[in-house]
Amino acid sequence: MLRLFDILFAFFGLLFAIPFLVILFVIGLFDTGSPVFRQKRVGKNKKPFTLVKFRTMTVGTESVASHLANSAEITKFGAFMRRTKLDELPQLWNVLKGEMSLVGPRPNLFNQEDLIVEREKLGVYDFRPGITGLAQIQNIDMSTPALLAKTDKEMIDSLNVAKYFQYIIATVAGSGSGDAVKNRD
Repeated sequence: MLRLFDILFAFFGLLFAIPFLVILFVIGLFDTGSPVFRQKRVGKNKKPFTLVKFRTMTVGTESVASHLANSAEITKFGAFMRRTKLDELPQLWNVLKGEMSLVGPRPNLFNQEDLIVEREKLGVYDFRPGITGLAQIQNIDMSTPALLAKTDKEMIDSLNVAKYFQYIIATVAGSGSGDAVKNRD
């Protein structure tokens, strides 16, 4: 049932967002010269997939988890996109392809070994990763691997249609800070 919601929301979301996607793409061209960001992430059953987002950091920024990234690398337009979560819109394509869900554990990088260990222990990789979820609306990021994995497992074990919509609505309403980048200046 949730997969059906994923497909419908992703399809119609992409269809209706096309004008916004084009505008964000063009602004991104002026902002970074390369508005689309692709990165290998850990998917369901630890299968790699390529996550697609709008670029919020300068080209050539080190490929690390957001909490390890340098805040000076975020562009002004990128900061706006992160704050409004517009950088996540292209991930609807990942949802439509079946690599992600709208709701699920945020997909991590393969170099986040501590998080991979914690998630493996709890069976989090048995579930499709998502754009948002309980950890995101509670501002739990990847800097606390054990807490994140525990929260992901709690969400997975209790996920139903009502909570699915609750997480999506909370995200759209502005709960959570998205992928937080710490100041490392």
